[in-house]
Amino acid sequence: MIATLDDLDVEGTTVGVRVDVNSPIDDDDTLADDARLRAHVDTLAELLERDGRVAVLAHQGRPGGDEFVSLESHAERLSELLGQPVDYVDATFTAAAREAVRDLEDGDCVVLENTRFYSEEYMEFEPERAARTHLVAGLEPVLDAYVNDAFAAAHRSQPSLVGLPTVLPSYAGRVMESELDVLGSIEETGEPRVYVLGGAKVSDSIDVAWSVLEKGLADHVLTAGVVGNVFLIADGVDLGDASSDFIYDQGYWDEIDRAADLLDAHGDRIALPRDVAVDRDGGRHELGVNALPPGDGESAMDIGGSTLEYYRRVLEDAETVILNGPAGVFEDDRFETGTRQLYDAATDIPTSIVGGGDTASALRQLGVEGFSHVSTGGGAALRMLTAESLPAVTALENAPEQPAADD
Repeated sequence: MIATLDDLDVEGTTVGVRVDVNSPIDDDDTLADDARLRAHVDTLAELLERDGRVAVLAHQGRPGGDEFVSLESHAERLSELLGQPVDYVDATFTAAAREAVRDLEDGDCVVLENTRFYSEEYMEFEPERAARTHLVAGLEPVLDAYVNDAFAAAHRSQPSLVGLPTVLPSYAGRVMESELDVLGSIEETGEPRVYVLGGAKVSDSIDVAWSVLEKGLADHVLTAGVVGNVFLIADGVDLGDASSDFIYDQGYWDEIDRAADLLDAHGDRIALPRDVAVDRDGGRHELGVNALPPGDGESAMDIGGSTLEYYRRVLEDAETVILNGPAGVFEDDRFETGTRQLYDAATDIPTSIVGGGDTASALRQLGVEGFSHVSTGGGAALRMLTAESLPAVTALENAPEQPAADD
């Protein structure tokens, strides 16, 4: 049983709150998109309104990457979103960080530095070992409790995610609580249940397809994007050198055999694109699978109109749809049609659940709204949909017992 904020006596309590605000960054190292920060506002605002003393922990980017920057601009934006000052300290677990946390008063908030500036935070540990890292040893003395609201990072086993809840009374934040409620009860949603698997996370998508088809959770699986292209090749369709080379270069070639095995086992419930859109002479040109391969240098960039019509008919009868990954290269105006129209159709279904990551980014860019639930986590959501355990969630389940909240 995971405790939530309802179980936490917040007033006067110093709480370490792990969030996932890993965001696109502009050339001047400032935030280009604050969607992930906004997702955590309810949790942080509630803790502050209940007179908690809040120390925010988060990561940004990967070592060596262009988006591997400090969290100073994140703190500035949180100040605006929360309507109160949010301090920032350029330290995570050192004496300076501990002093900043000790100086908090009721209703105060400080953002600690990017956890991944600390090398052990970029490594995976068993919880007991994570609890002995420098980050946990440094912060435990100044924290009374821990809240994990970082569902998008819950599939990781890093010190700030699994070490702190091993040594502190721990709780799920409102984002984490909502995600677990929705994604943890897929089998209770209405049927027919349709999974739409697109994007470029081919291995993860095939894992999901295997799992939901074997368990009888999916009545239909619709494929699109790079995932759809891999299934087309597995079905014997010649997509041409450009698409095949891309799949090979991305390391997905072995996935073709897995897709073929899946088609052999459950092909009656798996839908493949009937046509694709390619870039021809600077414009969008659609080709039925019988007209493939395309011309030299032409890649399958989107699903075509016949596929959209076919997929819409499947969706019309659905009671639940789970969508993960765009249908094509939505960033290019010529090839946004598949993603926009497919997701628009999904909003008419009684229960519509969207995986996070690239999918949520695509929807924001395209302005598509009206879903029952849009997850904050891509990889974490996929793991939940395959009934895999999430290390950060398991750590919350096994956290030390906490005193009950005051009545």
